[in-house]
Amino acid sequence: MTPSSDVSNRSDVIDPPQTSAAPLPSATRGGEQKRSLEQITLLLFITVPFLALLVAVPLAWGWGVSWLDLGLLVVMYFVGCHGITVGFHRYFTHGSFKAKRPLRIALAIAGSLAVEGPLVRWVADHRKHHKFSDAEGDPHSPWRFGETVPALMKGLWWAHIGWMFDEEQTPQEKYAPDLIKDPAIRRISRDFIYWTLLSLAIPPLVGGLVTMSWWGAFTAFFWGSLVRVALLHHVTWSINSICHAVGKRPFKSRDRSGNVWWLAVLSCGESWHNLHHADPTSARHGVMRGQVDSSARFIRWCEQLGWAYDVRWPSQKRIESRRKSEAADPA
Repeated sequence: MTPSSDVSNRSDVIDPPQTSAAPLPSATRGGEQKRSLEQITLLLFITVPFLALLVAVPLAWGWGVSWLDLGLLVVMYFVGCHGITVGFHRYFTHGSFKAKRPLRIALAIAGSLAVEGPLVRWVADHRKHHKFSDAEGDPHSPWRFGETVPALMKGLWWAHIGWMFDEEQTPQEKYAPDLIKDPAIRRISRDFIYWTLLSLAIPPLVGGLVTMSWWGAFTAFFWGSLVRVALLHHVTWSINSICHAVGKRPFKSRDRSGNVWWLAVLSCGESWHNLHHADPTSARHGVMRGQVDSSARFIRWCEQLGWAYDVRWPSQKRIESRRKSEAADPA
């Protein structure tokens, strides 16, 4: 990969807290290297929901989808999505706000229900991504193999899915020591498999009880579990791939992050990615008129309720300081 900038002196990188050299407890059951069994499990969790997503279109056309199934899909989707965007990303990774203990635990669990991997591993990978964004060392840059069309196609696949099968993992003690030292967060991260099972079990349990039928449980599992997980996975992974390959770039960042408007609602505001990389600790990513950012709204509600505080809302002066001139914007 050809570095897009000098990553040794980045002002937009949030370095993980510094701790002593004493060894920290493991926060993931598989350690920092993915073993064969874990890779096979990961493959199943990617392919099975994806196949369900492909089957969903003809099923919806031929049989339809009940309001209960659709409701379970939407509710579970946005619980997991905001758990990732507000919890894993803006809170645990970047410290965009401080949270009282109950909210901290709730965000850790909600993010785990998205079935995107253990909390500590997710945060460590993302902090490393920001440290080396679109340069050598970035775990999932679409520019990894070069800038030709074939290289970019290969890079998009790598950034979207391929990087997750790489055996070498980000050192969690280096990039997320603050989370490992919290016993409750460490336990939630280690018990990721149980949160996954719970996430998959809730829709069929509700569907079966409401309809009092096995068929109701099955269709709820299909739509509320499998299709929902696949859709959320690919939307999240699109932030790694699509939002680092295309999109408008009105703000100054040292990478190729772009704003992709058509992903904004489904990504809960994460696809306003250019501002995020220009100002990583900002609690709001959609800062321009008309930019929908439901994650920022959720944080605002938590602040008003007294659950969140010291929120890093971007001032107009701060926003303007990161804006680049139209002449400098190639997008």
